[in-house]
Amino acid sequence: MPRRTPLTLTAVRRLALALPGVEEGPCYGTPGFRVRGKFLARLWEDGKTLVVKCGDDERDFRMQADPKTFFTTDHYRGYPTVLVHLTRVRAADLREILEQAWRRSASKRLIAEYEKRTPATKRRARRVRAHHGL
Repeated sequence: MPRRTPLTLTAVRRLALALPGVEEGPCYGTPGFRVRGKFLARLWEDGKTLVVKCGDDERDFRMQADPKTFFTTDHYRGYPTVLVHLTRVRAADLREILEQAWRRSASKRLIAEYEKRTPATKRRARRVRAHHGL
């Protein structure tokens, strides 16, 4: 199996800012991303991990499907967040989890804008892969 190239903050930034209404700004001293002022994701202090507010179901699914890539710590237990090892995650998986997180806080107008510009077949394929471990 070929080694994955670790994702960088630049790649995370590109994926997050591709979603309508997402803005970058500091969050607990590290780069963070918000939509409508609500927390979406932030770089962890180690610079190699991303904290994503994706919801309990998505977090549990990801941790069960790939526990070496998606994990949590005692600090985050009870919160709808998952930690993502940027050295292990595939860009497609990160895109999917960021989209799921974004949908939790985006307005109906922003979601409609996104769905209008993103072909339905792509969105459907992402959701199917994300929820079935493919």
